[in-house]
Amino acid sequence: MSSNLRQGLYGLLAVLGLITTWYYNLQFMAETGGFSVVAFLSAWHANAAASSILWDVSVAALTFCVLAVAEARRIGMRHAWLYLVLTFTVALGFAFPLFMMMRERHLAAPA
Repeated sequence: MSSNLRQGLYGLLAVLGLITTWYYNLQFMAETGGFSVVAFLSAWHANAAASSILWDVSVAALTFCVLAVAEARRIGMRHAWLYLVLTFTVALGFAFPLFMMMRERHLAAPA
């Protein structure tokens, strides 16, 4: 698969991750009359399935943060901290493919 195709795929996945997660975030805000951190955190443990997904995504997010910082340093990418912030303020499903797209661009750029 070519670098341009990978960049496009990662970009598409980033958009998908942004739209799908925020669709449900906006639904939650409509149901609760705005954004309440307390209500949002309480919903994480609504049942065993929600708790399972919470911990699965949390471990994946932390693993991604370690990977993003290490890989960015290894290949000389700047602003690795931005992907950590995006992971916890927007969505892992957005930040991870965005990082991969930008990593691919960085690797494909002329030296």
